[in-house]
Amino acid sequence: MSIPKITFIGAGSVVFTQGLLADLFAFDELKSAHIALHDIDAERLSTAHAAARLIAAERHARPVISAHLDRREALDGAQFVINMVQIGMGEATHTDFEIPARYGLRQTIGDTLGIGGIFRALRTFPFLKELGQDIDEICPDAWLLNYTNPMAMNVQYLSQATGLTKVVGLCHSVYWTMRGLADLVKVPYEEVTYQAAGVNHQAWVLRFEHQGSDLYPRLDALIADDEQLRRRVRVDMYRRLGHYPTETSEHSAEYVPWYLHHNGEIDRLRLPIGEYLRTVQENVTAYEKTREALACGAPIAVEGTMEYAPQIIHSIVTGTPCTIYGNVPNQGLIHNLPGSGVVEVPCLVDSSGVQPTRIGALPPQLAALNRAYLSTNDLVVRAAIQDEPRHIRHAAMTDPATAAALTVDQIWQLCDDMVKAHADALQPGLRAVLGS
Repeated sequence: MSIPKITFIGAGSVVFTQGLLADLFAFDELKSAHIALHDIDAERLSTAHAAARLIAAERHARPVISAHLDRREALDGAQFVINMVQIGMGEATHTDFEIPARYGLRQTIGDTLGIGGIFRALRTFPFLKELGQDIDEICPDAWLLNYTNPMAMNVQYLSQATGLTKVVGLCHSVYWTMRGLADLVKVPYEEVTYQAAGVNHQAWVLRFEHQGSDLYPRLDALIADDEQLRRRVRVDMYRRLGHYPTETSEHSAEYVPWYLHHNGEIDRLRLPIGEYLRTVQENVTAYEKTREALACGAPIAVEGTMEYAPQIIHSIVTGTPCTIYGNVPNQGLIHNLPGSGVVEVPCLVDSSGVQPTRIGALPPQLAALNRAYLSTNDLVVRAAIQDEPRHIRHAAMTDPATAAALTVDQIWQLCDDMVKAHADALQPGLRAVLGS
């Protein structure tokens, strides 16, 4: 492949864009890439453009950097499209927390399952459909690398509603989980061998080894000796299920019915209700600091993030193989999960593209939880594809944390309130208020 054109959709997520660019320019072969930045917010786009030029200079790279308010213009000639759009931004996220809270429904992150995840997906789908159509018309051979949550719902929708096949969802949870576990058991990460599989934010560490020896017994001993470790949701789940989950406790608590509805469990496991609202504010603050620094010519410190998208691009461009964890349609990769769902598995990447690993069957207790997760996902995607507003309510009824906290009548009333609040972002057929 010649010098690649890499299009960033939602480049106004400036801090994340900066990290990705730092990772891209760490590869000599990508220092001259064409970076096309797109956002609908002119100020954020200008900030991202200025940051990109500065990072390129700091990394001794000589890319072509262009900024585009027009998405189709940005996509023209792209070989890779990185999507990091958040529809509705912080205002919509506040709605996702505030309305459910009136019903007594607790959320920590609200971006993957639950009421927050369901409505984040529903307001993202119309955008994804348009993006998919643009890619199909303008750059049909491009790889779409998606970072936008809810990851599994979005990738399933892209696969079923747009017909795109070169789509992979990317999340750093497996990588950082394994870095954390390696530090915990005091083994260099580079010496750890591992395999994880499941669904995004609820995958499982199936193998965790050092020089052929299982590291789980060492982890067990640490947990037995440390009461504070036992006060983490993911550790509690590991002790009961036998395999460590690959996402933080704040995330993990939302995908099961056992924790958020119980005051004692919230205290025991130190669960921070509304945590993502603090993250939203931190992101705004980080953006404002970057904008101010660029305006006065001050340096901006940017560290590499070890994200997967730059590794994928480098491997496809150069043929240098790497292994990443990707979210892809199941299609028999995990035998005891639905074929229509999106799973997270290790993937080999080289000049042939992204090639998922066939895992076989998960342990039954893990598959049971993943199937519940994928059932909710499927109903959300069906709601959009079939234009069926009842499926929004069905998805909420099957969501474990929501069903544990609310009556069926409350769930339907809550969905009505959420539909009314987000109506402008939903496809017209899903704006119906159905009553209880």
